Amino acid sequence: MTDPILRATEWNGTTWDDPSDEQVHDLLADMNLTHRHVVVARLDREPVDQHYIQVALNDDLSYQVEYRDGGPDRHFQAHVPCDRSPFAVEPVADVVAAWARDRPGWRDALPWRPWPDQP
Repeated sequence: MTDPILRATEWNGTTWDDPSDEQVHDLLADMNLTHRHVVVARLDREPVDQHYIQVALNDDLSYQVEYRDGGPDRHFQAHVPCDRSPFAVEPVADVVAAWARDRPGWRDALPWRPWPDQP
């Protein structure tokens, strides 16, 4: 068996190795105000633990999406406003799946801005 390339981690620490696009979608769609975040990490890139995309559900049901592509200078964020439709998670799930598969266009799908330095 080969080592996984991707690992999705739910809010409670449950992990999924090499999740399909459908599994990623379902993990994001299952988020709620108790179970607020999902992280998808690339395990095949250096430095280790520095290549991931994560989604958090805010109190107003908007999404905070972040990705890191190496060191702290390669950490970006985007806000996706609340959409109360049954398909609200679709644009977020599409970006996460495209990031995970290195598909073109995901960097243009959201208004990314640098993540501020934290004290």
